[in-house]
Amino acid sequence: MKIIANSYFKSTFVSGALLLLFTFCTTHVFGQDDDLGTEVVNIVKPYTPTISDAFKVKETPVLNDSVSTQKQPVEYNIFSVPVASTFTPAKGKAATVEKAKPVKLYDNYATLGFGNYTSILGELFSNFQISRTDNAGFFFRHNSSQGTDFDNANGDNKFYDTQLDAHYASRQRDASYRLEAGVEHQVFNWYGIDDQYFETFEANQQAEDIQQTYFSGYVGGSMTFDESLFEKLSAKLRYTGDAFGSSEINVLAKPEFSFPLNDLTLKIDGDIDFLSGSFDRAFLDGPGFEYSYLNAGIAPSIVYVNEDLTLSLGAAAYVGLDAKNSQSDIFIYPKINVSYRLVDELLIVYGGADGGLDQNSYYGFKSENPFVSPTLFVAPTSHVYEGFGGIKGKLSNEIGYNVRGSYGKDDNHAFFRNNVFVDPSEVTEVYEYGNSFGVVYDDLNTLEIFGELTAAISENFSIGANASFFSYNTDFQTEAWNKPELTATLFSNFNITEKLYGGASLFYVGERKDQVIAVGSSIDPFPTTVTLDGYVDANAHLGYRFSDRLSFFVKGSNLIGDNYEKWYGFPVQSIQGLAGATYKFDW
Repeated sequence: MKIIANSYFKSTFVSGALLLLFTFCTTHVFGQDDDLGTEVVNIVKPYTPTISDAFKVKETPVLNDSVSTQKQPVEYNIFSVPVASTFTPAKGKAATVEKAKPVKLYDNYATLGFGNYTSILGELFSNFQISRTDNAGFFFRHNSSQGTDFDNANGDNKFYDTQLDAHYASRQRDASYRLEAGVEHQVFNWYGIDDQYFETFEANQQAEDIQQTYFSGYVGGSMTFDESLFEKLSAKLRYTGDAFGSSEINVLAKPEFSFPLNDLTLKIDGDIDFLSGSFDRAFLDGPGFEYSYLNAGIAPSIVYVNEDLTLSLGAAAYVGLDAKNSQSDIFIYPKINVSYRLVDELLIVYGGADGGLDQNSYYGFKSENPFVSPTLFVAPTSHVYEGFGGIKGKLSNEIGYNVRGSYGKDDNHAFFRNNVFVDPSEVTEVYEYGNSFGVVYDDLNTLEIFGELTAAISENFSIGANASFFSYNTDFQTEAWNKPELTATLFSNFNITEKLYGGASLFYVGERKDQVIAVGSSIDPFPTTVTLDGYVDANAHLGYRFSDRLSFFVKGSNLIGDNYEKWYGFPVQSIQGLAGATYKFDW
């Protein structure tokens, strides 16, 4: 094998040498005759060097030593040297916080007081917790005065006012409801008899004959639903009667709905008011009067609320039915309310427009003026509109203010006006001596400017004042009867000590106008406008907490002592004082 290989290598080497020699000779021959010129070589592929993996030493190499040494443990010892110290740390003590004594709350209280003019005040309130979700209670109140002779008072002037209210309430998981019922008994006297008629009255009548007695009672309730489109439903049925055969039934129902719409809320309020009543007689011995009205309305509105703006845009539509006269009408009213916080709580501007259909009633008239005659003409009043605007807020953390202006229009507004004087020889009823009031209606425009300032000086003292100025314009009546042009109030509450507390108030009512008309076969019925002087009524009360359960009080009313006339011919009692006690307890 070695011999053959060497021969092959030699043969191959000789052939290669001959071929190289031939190529050199040929190139040399041709190169002697031609110029090859310049050549440009383009390298297409760029230089791309690569790095080969380097040899790495293992972190933990494998040892091939035949002898291995075992690690020896290391032990540490600390040589402690005591150091003397005179520092003694003070023991810590938790800071004490003075806790206010919790106020004991009682479910019941009773009040009893006596005063001059043989006055009696009695109250009893009681609440019963039936279960964790149910409770019931009642409230009894009696206020009376036997009256006495005082300036310009002709006839018996005693009064009684007794009422009893009861309720039952329950709160369930998704809803709550409340049931209510009550009765009321009132006695008043038409003692506002003119001096020129009083002698005739005494000759013809007994003093107790000028007495009027009112009876009323109601049942009702309300239901409130949580997380429901049907938010609330309230209803009430009331009966009113008197000693002269008058009677009235009033049924009210008010459903409320709420529909959330992203950032807005659609609210729909309903109003159903049915009134039916009758009077046995008319003034001057005329025929009786019956009335029956049904007012049904719906008031949708869109409500938007954010941090600074509260906006409610809506309207109300009512259908009014007069069943006795077979008449009906449709009413549309604005329901717009907006308030905007300009500077936090310092300045808030507000305004809007409002209106509605107000159902007047015998109960409402006698509650405002108990000296009305049982011969009234009852009809609803349409509050066409009332535009208002104002500013309110706080001048500081302690002082708040409110300034408001409004202008409104009423159709068929009700005014109290003195009933006519009847010739004593022709009197048939005890309320015909010019000592009672009737109701007349007229359209009325009213401008009102209102201002209020309140100050909470501290937790123990607060004071406030407000005033309203009115300007009236009527269509047919010569005056806005018994409407004052100015009213003002000053009030304060204070705590002198932890046990001694009190309060005071001052009311001013400006001049009012009324009309006097005398009629009879021998009297020319010429109307005369009379002016009732403005009056100031000062009131104060002082109380002493003898214990958590027992406290004593004294009250004073009309402290200036003026026998002013709130209604024409009806002076009020002079200085009135009352003293009593209140006791709180649990059954």
